Amino acid sequence: MAPVLRLRDLGWTVGGATIVEDVSLAVDEGEFLAFIGPNGAGKTSLFNLISGLVPATRGSIGLDGTDITAEGVPARARRGLGRTFQTSSLWPAMTVAGHVRLAAQAADGGSYRIWRRARPYTDRVGRVLERTGLAGRAGVVAGALSHGEKRKLELAVLLVGEPRLMLLDEPMAGVSAEEVPALTALIRSLHRDEGRTVLMVEHHMDVLLGLADRLAVMHHGTLLALDTPRAVMADRTVQQAYLGEAL
Repeated sequence: MAPVLRLRDLGWTVGGATIVEDVSLAVDEGEFLAFIGPNGAGKTSLFNLISGLVPATRGSIGLDGTDITAEGVPARARRGLGRTFQTSSLWPAMTVAGHVRLAAQAADGGSYRIWRRARPYTDRVGRVLERTGLAGRAGVVAGALSHGEKRKLELAVLLVGEPRLMLLDEPMAGVSAEEVPALTALIRSLHRDEGRTVLMVEHHMDVLLGLADRLAVMHHGTLLALDTPRAVMADRTVQQAYLGEAL
């Protein structure tokens, strides 16, 4: 059985500068793979390559055994690949339910006009908001949400498209310490209870150690290590590379 995701010698060079270099890895269905590394290590750039935001200049990307290297973002989304970002892309004046309904329409290939075809999505939107703990905030505009609630809304927008493979780029960024446990529990549930495959970039090691099956360490655009969290944390090469750096 082919892995859900396979990267072979994946690289990205811009203007002579190598941002990502020869990354190869395979991710099995239902696995949780976390990426760590300091700022500038290439983690988000790798996610940009996998999700199709930037074109690979070397290597290939396989999804369910199909080469998707040349496909764009919409085509990859239709194949079940979904992505969240470090920086929120929510509309401050749009309601929570409006965001999820618009995402549902887009996932179905329908109109982006928010006043059209609202009723057919009511139940679907309601289920996703319930799943993410936002049912009581459906009518609240995004600008009035806490950082933790905004992150939950971004997950709701992602989930309504029913992704099989979720790329979460620093979902804890900007979230208060009080809100981290609930958001962590939600991500854990999406992975373990629903069997979704998750790739996540995160700087909170205490969060990752309770979620990840494997850790991938990025360093200067390369994959320095890939193993269980315990093995990675004990790896002398990783320790030397991060001497003086907080993982």
